[in-house]
Amino acid sequence: MDPTVIAVAFGAIFVVELPDKTFIAALVLSTRYKPLAVWLGVGLAFGVQTLVAVTAGTLATLLPDTVIKSVAVAIFLIGALVLLRTAPGADAGEREQEEEFAARAAEPKTFLKAGIASFLVLFAAEWGDLSQLLTISLVARFHDHVDVFIGAWAALLTVSGLAVIAGRVLLRYMRLSVLHYIGAAVCALLAVATVVEMVAA
Repeated sequence: MDPTVIAVAFGAIFVVELPDKTFIAALVLSTRYKPLAVWLGVGLAFGVQTLVAVTAGTLATLLPDTVIKSVAVAIFLIGALVLLRTAPGADAGEREQEEEFAARAAEPKTFLKAGIASFLVLFAAEWGDLSQLLTISLVARFHDHVDVFIGAWAALLTVSGLAVIAGRVLLRYMRLSVLHYIGAAVCALLAVATVVEMVAA
């Protein structure tokens, strides 16, 4: 187990997911259903999606090292550009996202049904998300699927946990646009680090 890889995966996914629709979805669902049921359902959905992303990243490591790292750099740069592009409208789009997820959440359900509903909402919403692409790139970059899985899933569980426990309070003090810029900076740093590694090899 490599704490550095876990920390990098956790940090990268955390800053990318915190301003994402994941946070808003978990927040809205927790106002309709029991928070623990929401967190468990959302966490399970994230676990499955992270497993798929890590598997894709592991298969990508079968390619030549130069190709892997070049694709990783491209994904990191695309991630940075996407976050920069969406940053200015992030604060205004927050209310729209809340309404979208509120429409998907039905009336209060039993614990099990609330967990299943939360799983289905997040499972459907998150495919092809930036965090999945970053997870694939991190596995390809570090050749360490276990530690990337641990770090990425822990980050997703933390983000959804924060949303469920104190989402409304956090939104009062943090601006999603600023978090987008921070996420873009992290993606750019990962791209630079990968380029430096390629040049030094």
